[in-house]
Amino acid sequence: MATLMSGPGSKVEIYDTTLRDGTQGEMVAFTVSEKLQVMALLDELGVDYIEGGWPGANPRDSEFFLRARGQALRHARLAAFGSTAHPETPIEKDANLRALLNAETEIVTIFGKSWLLHVERALNIDAARNLRLIEYSVAYLVRAGRSVIFDAEHFFDGYHDNPAYAAEVLQAAVRGGAMRLVLCDTNGGSLPSQITQAVSAMRAVVTLPLGIHTHDDGNLATANSLAAVAAGADHVQGTFNGWGERCGNANLCAILPLLELKLGHRTVGRERLQHLTSTARRIAELANLPQNQRLAFVGKSAFAHKGGIHVSAVLRDPSTYEHVPPESVGNERRVLVSDLAGKSNLLHKAQAWGVADSLDPEALRGLTSRIKAMEHRGYELEAAEASLELLVRRSLGQLDAAFVPVAFTVQTRFIADTQGEAGTSETASEARSEAQVTLNRLGQTVVATASDRGPVAALDAALRRALSGCYPVVGAVVLTDYKVRILEGTRGTKAQVRVLVESSNGSRSWTTVGVSDNILEASWEALTEAMQYAIFALHPTAPMQAAETSAPDPASAL
Repeated sequence: MATLMSGPGSKVEIYDTTLRDGTQGEMVAFTVSEKLQVMALLDELGVDYIEGGWPGANPRDSEFFLRARGQALRHARLAAFGSTAHPETPIEKDANLRALLNAETEIVTIFGKSWLLHVERALNIDAARNLRLIEYSVAYLVRAGRSVIFDAEHFFDGYHDNPAYAAEVLQAAVRGGAMRLVLCDTNGGSLPSQITQAVSAMRAVVTLPLGIHTHDDGNLATANSLAAVAAGADHVQGTFNGWGERCGNANLCAILPLLELKLGHRTVGRERLQHLTSTARRIAELANLPQNQRLAFVGKSAFAHKGGIHVSAVLRDPSTYEHVPPESVGNERRVLVSDLAGKSNLLHKAQAWGVADSLDPEALRGLTSRIKAMEHRGYELEAAEASLELLVRRSLGQLDAAFVPVAFTVQTRFIADTQGEAGTSETASEARSEAQVTLNRLGQTVVATASDRGPVAALDAALRRALSGCYPVVGAVVLTDYKVRILEGTRGTKAQVRVLVESSNGSRSWTTVGVSDNILEASWEALTEAMQYAIFALHPTAPMQAAETSAPDPASAL
C-alpha cells in the first residue's frame, strides 16, 4: 500500500477503537447487537477502520466477529485486535493469533512491547527475543493473507528510555510485513513536544505510514494526536466521546473537526462531518450513558450562549463567540435564558417560538425581570425550556390551559416485615403509595386515583388517568429523567428543592421544572407542566379552557 502524504490538504486515516479500547472505560459496555449498530454508524460516518474487539478474549467479541461477517461495510474496514504471540508458544500454535485469523477480518491489529521495562519485567524475556516475537507474529498473519497494523505499545515511554530500541521495534514490524506502524502513548503522560520529537525521529527511520494512539491521562490526548499529525503521522486512532481506560482515549469527536475544519486535512469529508453530533449522541444512547454536554463540538453546551452580551453579539455575527459554525458538525446554537441573561436571549427564544412580534419593549423588560426573579428563587429555566415557553406564552395571552391543577393528596403506607432479619434480602418490607389528583378540565372537576411503588410515580399515574380520556396524546408520553436538587443544604430537610422532569413521546423530548420546600409539590408542578406542554405541542387542536382559568403562573407571587 502506498505511503500516505502528510501536510495540509492531505488524507489522514481515522481508526476508531470505541468497540475495543472504548469499552475498557468505566461504565462503557455494549451488547453484540449494540456493537453491530455502532459499527454501522461509524461506517456511515466514513471512518476508515473500525476495531471491533479482541476475538477469543471473551464470548461477546467472538460472537460479534461471527455476526459481523454478514454485515457489509460501504466505507470502513473492520479490524480484529490482539497481541503478538505468547513468548512460550510456537507462532503456529498460538491461540491468540489463531483467534485473530478465525475472526476473518481483512485487517488485523496487533500490539507489541516497545519499552524495555515491559519487555524485561512484564514479558520476562530479553530485548532480542521480543524483536523476533514481533517480526514473526506479524509475518505469520501476513502469510495468512491479512493486512497488519502494528501498535507499538508504550512507544513514547520506550523512546524516552531507549530511542534506539524503540526504533528497532518498528523495524521488526516492518520486516514482518506490517502496513502501518502506530506509536502509542499508552500511559497518556506524554507532552506534545515529546510526541513531535519522537514522531519526527521515526519518520527518518521507517518509510511506512505512521499512526498515533493517545490516552488522555494528562488531558492532552487531542493535542498530542494533532502534534503527531503535524510531525508526519497519517493515521489517527481514537474513540467516540473520548471513552477509554482510566481517563479515556483521544476523542475523535474533537479530532475529526479539528483536522478537517482547522488544519485542512481530509478525514471523513465535510459533508459527512455534519453527522458527527448525531453519531456521537446515538453511540452514547446505545451504551446507555449520558453524553458529557460540555464535549467540544458535539456536546449540548458546545454552542450554548448564556451571557447577555455574548448573545447580543452572536445574533449579529455568530463568529463573535463561535469558532466554527455549529451546523458544520451537526450541532445547533442554543441561547440560554437565566438570571445572567439579557433581553437578547429571551428575544431569540421568542423568535424561535414565533411570538417575537408580540413582545414589545415593555413586555420584554417585564418578562426578563420575572425570569431573573424566578431563577433567584431556584428555577432553572435554561435547563427547562418547555417551562420557559409555557411561561412566555401565558404572559402574552397566547396559551389557554388544557387543564388547571386544583389539588393532590398522596398517602404512603409502609409495612415492615418483623419476622425477617433487618437489612437482609429475606425481609419483605414494602412501601406503597396512593395518589388522588383533582383537576379542572374544560370546566368540569375531574378526580382520579392511582397507586404505585413511590409517591411521585403514583402522582404521575393519577395525573395521566385524569387526562387520558380527553387528551389521548398523554398516553404516548413517558418520563425519561427525574432529577432532584437540594438548593439550600444548610436548611436540611426544610430546604428548597428543584425538580427537573424530562419527558418524551419517542420523537421529541422536553424538560419542565418545579421548585418548592416540599418535594412532592415541586414534583407536581414539574409533572403538570410536562403534560400541559405535551398537549400544547403534540396535540395543538385539543380543546382548551379559557385563558382566565389557566394554571397559576409560578412567578405570580413575586
